[in-house]
Amino acid sequence: MSFDQLTFDDPSKRYAHIRPQAQEQPFPGLDRDLDPQADHGEESYRGTGRLEGRKALITGGDSGIGAAVAIAFAREGADVVINYLEPEREDAERIGGLIESEGRRAILIAGDIRHRDFCRTLVAKAVDALGGLDILVNNAGHQEYHKDFTDITEEDLDRTFKTNLYAMVWLTQDALQLMGPGSTIINTTSVQAYKPSPIIVDYATSKAGINGFTKGLAMQLAEKGIRVNAVAPGPVWTPLQVTEGQPPEKLDGFGDNTALGRAGQPVEMAPAYVFLASPESSYVVGETINVNGGLPVP
Repeated sequence: MSFDQLTFDDPSKRYAHIRPQAQEQPFPGLDRDLDPQADHGEESYRGTGRLEGRKALITGGDSGIGAAVAIAFAREGADVVINYLEPEREDAERIGGLIESEGRRAILIAGDIRHRDFCRTLVAKAVDALGGLDILVNNAGHQEYHKDFTDITEEDLDRTFKTNLYAMVWLTQDALQLMGPGSTIINTTSVQAYKPSPIIVDYATSKAGINGFTKGLAMQLAEKGIRVNAVAPGPVWTPLQVTEGQPPEKLDGFGDNTALGRAGQPVEMAPAYVFLASPESSYVVGETINVNGGLPVP
């Protein structure tokens, strides 16, 4: 679908041709294998130079929302470091190629952010490759459903909280040592922070924690000229959903409960991140932009 086709269309009908259906993939999953394919803005996102010369690190930038943000940032003029897990290399290389086709630098760094030492290494490599860092997008997340709350194990909690929360703290601590005034930090939270589903209690809890982290850190860093904000997506068609993020049977009609009556596409999340990264949002601090198709939240 081209940009021109999207300009004045009915948002409830947009992406009507992309209807999620029951399917499964082994963790961590690939965008390549989603059926139908998601839209990350490959053809539909048009940049306007709002991030010219910026240097960004995006965790989980190989697929889903992170991939859409990486494409958008590149088309807005930023150089981008993408972090991903080694089994996701094929997706990461595809997104890296799209970034480079815009004349921007794409640095691909594989590794697991659940490990403290790797977080230090990731930030150091990103800064070395880009010559600095002024945008950090804490986007990578882990979600696994449990129909019975008592089935959640200590290992499950560790994977969810270390991926979604611990890594966010660690990466931010490391990045702040190298970020100056005008830098921005953007965290990916979720509608689950406000409307938790009973089968992903640990995930929802971690996302509520991200909201508190975002607001608290924003108040501390504002005086240094560094802004911290968050984006809370609703149901979005990504590999997160098909790698035990949801029961397969729930993927038929995924997103139908929104006001628009459909799931979101990763490209529809990207403009919120671009806005929060750009100087246009210079008076936005400690806020969460809800991009959820009309699901009512506080």
